Amino acid sequence: MEFRQMTPKEIEYWYAVEFSQAFAENERKPLADILDLAVQGRYQLWGLFDGERMLGYATLWRRDGIPLVLLDYLGVSAALRNGGLGADILARLREQGFPIVMESELPVPGDSDAENRIRLRRIGFYRRNGFTPAYEMATCGMRWQALLANADGLELTNIMAWHKALYGPERTDVRVPLGPDEVPEMPYWMKA
Repeated sequence: MEFRQMTPKEIEYWYAVEFSQAFAENERKPLADILDLAVQGRYQLWGLFDGERMLGYATLWRRDGIPLVLLDYLGVSAALRNGGLGADILARLREQGFPIVMESELPVPGDSDAENRIRLRRIGFYRRNGFTPAYEMATCGMRWQALLANADGLELTNIMAWHKALYGPERTDVRVPLGPDEVPEMPYWMKA
């Protein structure tokens, strides 16, 4: 297996197939925005490959002057899930040594028990793979648990400021941290 940055053709496949099947519409940034961030050097799209076959992926959002990296999307091809590939990708990212923040959707009061169990299972997966819950935040109209890896010795107030700064001021739907009574706002691509 090889973990490397995706080619333009692989990015098109990832967005059209892997990404679009795995993430809800309100969670998917438009491809044009992702490519624009990549051209700016602020976004990296990594794939775990067996030859030319994509097994899984991780996207990283960076910004000059900010030591924190946002693990924006992590996924494994549907037929290969629950086989350790997600844990393998996380281990490869953690070995790179940079501080990582990632977001995992929190249970939603009044939502189905099955959906909320999946949300808690995802948080548990990240915890088992070396991520520590740190604070609640909002993006894409939802409440998320921010989890950290490789962040020992960093001040939480700095981490939260860097986390928000990675998105930029134009992302008004991003709240870091999110208070218990605050209502998450929908992202710009979902507004009329």
